[in-house]
Amino acid sequence: MAAPIRRGLSSAAATPLSSLTDALLATRLASHLLTTPHLPASLLPATPLPLPVHLHILRHPALPPASKLSFFLAATPPAASPLLASTFPALLRALAAGSPPLLDALLPFALSSPCPAALLPALLASLLSASRLDAALALLDAAPPDLLPRLAAAALPSLIASPDLVAAVPAIRRLLPIASHPPPVRATNRLLLALSKEDLSDDFRHVFDEMSRRGLPSNVRFYNICIHAFGKWRQLDISLRLFAAMKAATPPVTPDICTYNSVIRALVVGGRVTDALVAFDEMKSAGIEPDAFTYRAIVSGCCKSFRMDDALRVFHEMRGSSAASDVVVYNSLLDGLFKAKKLDEACGFFETMVADGIQCSASTHNTVIDGLFKNGRAEAACRLFYELRRKGQLLDGIAYSIMVREFCKEGVGDQVAEALELVKEMEQRGFVVDLVTITSLLIGFNKSKRWDLEEQIVKFIRDGSVLPDAVRWKSNMMVALRGPQDRGKDGTPMFSFDGNMDDVMSLVNPVGRTDTDEGPPNNDPKDDWSLSPHLDHLAKRADSLNSSVIFTMHRGQRVQGTGAKSFDADMVNTYLSIFLAKGKLSVACKLFEIFTKMGNKGTSYTYNSLMTSFVKKGYLKQVWAVLHERGGQLCPNDVATYNLIIQGLGQMGEPEVASTIIDRLSKKGVYMDIVMYNTLINQFGKVGKLEEASCLFEQIIRSGMKPDVVTFNTLININAKAGRLKEADKYLRRMITEGIAPNHATETILVFLHKEIEKKRQQDK
Repeated sequence: MAAPIRRGLSSAAATPLSSLTDALLATRLASHLLTTPHLPASLLPATPLPLPVHLHILRHPALPPASKLSFFLAATPPAASPLLASTFPALLRALAAGSPPLLDALLPFALSSPCPAALLPALLASLLSASRLDAALALLDAAPPDLLPRLAAAALPSLIASPDLVAAVPAIRRLLPIASHPPPVRATNRLLLALSKEDLSDDFRHVFDEMSRRGLPSNVRFYNICIHAFGKWRQLDISLRLFAAMKAATPPVTPDICTYNSVIRALVVGGRVTDALVAFDEMKSAGIEPDAFTYRAIVSGCCKSFRMDDALRVFHEMRGSSAASDVVVYNSLLDGLFKAKKLDEACGFFETMVADGIQCSASTHNTVIDGLFKNGRAEAACRLFYELRRKGQLLDGIAYSIMVREFCKEGVGDQVAEALELVKEMEQRGFVVDLVTITSLLIGFNKSKRWDLEEQIVKFIRDGSVLPDAVRWKSNMMVALRGPQDRGKDGTPMFSFDGNMDDVMSLVNPVGRTDTDEGPPNNDPKDDWSLSPHLDHLAKRADSLNSSVIFTMHRGQRVQGTGAKSFDADMVNTYLSIFLAKGKLSVACKLFEIFTKMGNKGTSYTYNSLMTSFVKKGYLKQVWAVLHERGGQLCPNDVATYNLIIQGLGQMGEPEVASTIIDRLSKKGVYMDIVMYNTLINQFGKVGKLEEASCLFEQIIRSGMKPDVVTFNTLININAKAGRLKEADKYLRRMITEGIAPNHATETILVFLHKEIEKKRQQDK
């Protein structure tokens, strides 16, 4: 009998039993539990089992977890508090290691204990460590109110450390306000960083507000995460206040390279490129060496606002510094040069990029191909694309989509057929045939009347995810659009506006904001010892800098590219483009109305598309109504929006108002693109203000942009019609000198100019 007992003891790896009686009893119970998890009462003595017997069973490696749980519940009365202090942790370890779902069964036992405060924290920690989130929340719901703050504080670090942090966010939001103390700063940073990456701005703000109520921690990483996140979400005022708060903290938190990068990026996203450049200089004065991320933010902001001289200056500084060369910076400069119509400089810079040993990315090739097309070099763009394809170099679906768009733009049959072949090749290479590509093809089929090609593309993409969703969505849309439509009014009563011209000026000064940020820095007392006086000054007037409703540096996109979540918005924008291109404004308005009644929000592209059609049809009051509605939706305006405002004011015969708006916008850091300049030059020409138009032309040159064919056509035309033939001839010669190729509109204008010159000669005779 002794040998089996010794074997059982040696295999149990338990605490040595105090007597032979305890050893025999433990062996008997273990032998029974090895065959069945249920322990009959007849096997248990009338008195409580000694602690060594409990530990022997609970630590027995051969016993299944269910048997250990059954033994614990049968042999441990809730009132046996001396035993629970040792046996409960041992059981938790056994269940967590062997069968975590069994932990859920311990909640009733722990709640019925005379001292739940001794059991619930350990059980909660085990449930969270085992990812039993539902059971942990059930425990918190059932816990005594006096224990809840302590339990919440204990649960928060485990919830934050869970593998699926996003799923735990609702529980974290509920527990954070009632916890006896906030989670450690390292756990808080992990939570905020995850919320920022997932773009959960509401949850981020909730956590941040709670941390603010309890006192912000003196941790530079915490401030960097928050400054970056709020800047990304266009809440520049909060980012600047945080920058000031970290320097005023006790003890002060010294800004580092990440802090300055986050502030600079926030300024760029907020459209304040001038302030970003000053902050960039202050950063260097503080002894902080810029890195690749600093240069990336500065160069991108300068290029998007057409400050190409500043962009090139910063770029040359980067090349001479120790910062690693960044392909994103090169891509930004390429894109900016092409959009500024500096074709020769862009092509030369592309060669510089290759000479610097920068490995071109797919985005680089996309930028060059798209830039060549938009600068009238279609042949060079096609040659580059096919050369890259032949060599098997970096090309992605965007490059193919650009080619499809350009081939379908004119609607020539052979080009549309070539576009179809490219789409087939896209699918063969595994690229996504997205809504943009499909829309381009449909436009090409319609213009070329090659409906036979449509059946071919359907065969190639019908097995993918886009086409079935598009067909389903279109079917539902057509059912919804069968409702009554007032085509006589084109659906414009949807956007009512009872204001007047004074309200148009308020578009650049939303309610609650003033123009205090337009002028030079005020006379606030300055800290002579501060290493960032300009940022300190901006932080003091942060309320007037939050321009989330005023302007965004990024143009609105038809397709947002966020997967299934944005599919409906993408489809609405796609079909709006088709309906508006065909002049079906009433159908487009009906579609927009259905979409918004479903609780969806339009994007910048949606509102800009509707405004474009309203301007063309002369519904100018409806344009202002759309602007006010999008402001209520917190949908920021972009440069295309202001182009429409200028065009609308010009049609109303108010170019001076348009010029005033542009002046105010420029003081707020809003940049002008070549379209906005061309529009305003044309409007001044129509009302005979040719000197103002000439000044705008000189402003284009000073801003770093290059006039395009539309600029010169407009200037030649308005001067010729005003009888200023010498001025018209001057702009014609300058156009030739700049190497800008004329188009069909130029030829028409030149015919008119020639007639006017001949007429002038006849009069002089």
